Amino acid sequence: MQSIGSPLMWSLFAAFVLVALLVDFFAMSKQGAHRVTTREAAVWSLVWVGVSFVFMGWLWWYLGGTGTDEAARVLANAKALEFLTGYLIEKALAVDNIFVFLMLFTYFAVPAEFQKRVLMIGILGALVLRAAMILVGAWLIAQFHWVLYVFGAFLLFTGIKMWWAAGQEPDLDNNPALKWIRGRFKIAPDYDGEKFFTMSNGVRMATPLLVVILLIGIVDVVFAVDSIPAIFAITTDPFIVLTSNVFAILGLRAMYFLLANMHERFHLLSYGLAIVLVFIGAKMLLIDVYKIPVAFSLGFTAVTLAVTMVLSLKIPPKGKAGTAYPFGAKKQDENE
Repeated sequence: MQSIGSPLMWSLFAAFVLVALLVDFFAMSKQGAHRVTTREAAVWSLVWVGVSFVFMGWLWWYLGGTGTDEAARVLANAKALEFLTGYLIEKALAVDNIFVFLMLFTYFAVPAEFQKRVLMIGILGALVLRAAMILVGAWLIAQFHWVLYVFGAFLLFTGIKMWWAAGQEPDLDNNPALKWIRGRFKIAPDYDGEKFFTMSNGVRMATPLLVVILLIGIVDVVFAVDSIPAIFAITTDPFIVLTSNVFAILGLRAMYFLLANMHERFHLLSYGLAIVLVFIGAKMLLIDVYKIPVAFSLGFTAVTLAVTMVLSLKIPPKGKAGTAYPFGAKKQDENE
């Protein structure tokens, strides 16, 4: 499979990701457990988006976007557009991911000051998982072209399923993953700081925080299965696929705290994401008949998401039932 990624580009990208994670971990350990403010989340969200666009600009320049070679300029423009489209799609799908995280945190009444650590661990798991899945997916596509049709059909099915499930509250009490965890761990009734295990009545038990970590890991797997085929509909270049995914994930933690109090306002976004997934699935199924331009895919995705977000602000959400809190945990006072 052809890729623009040279050994130098891969090395520089890996070094950047490692430094970014180290800085994030250092900042988190220095701050300790604390409630992330909307202002802090907004600043970090802008930082990560800015860094992503700087990378895109660097990629465009490195490939010859400012040079005199016409072929190099065409390649630079094409790869920059592929990165931007893939980044937007992955970022949009990450919003749905965020709403699931919010549901888990609410269900388990995770204190706000502990959520940061949980998200960081979830992001690390997502990075490793997606890197592995992208490499496997790239190899499969290079070896078996028909895999693209499998990805397309899966995205089409996923989009339709997402449309019908939009607006419905997931039943976590009957979730198979949660039942499996409950059957294998003795779970303490309360949190014990940021610990994953604690002693309760002389018995070593898992804290609800560990349960949340495990469930977020499962969520990472589910969303990776949805999002990885989606980016392969835009480009099959492993370097563009991986970088657009990683940059979308790196800003996930800040974006969560920015959108956590706004999820009800964007209640129709799932419908927009469903439409985008159906469009991308159709694009993959038609790849040998007609190749939909990447620029059109970018415009369609941006317009669809913008329209659903505007409609979300104009159409009030339906009332929702109260949330149950398992293991004896109580919902934290939002004014604390």
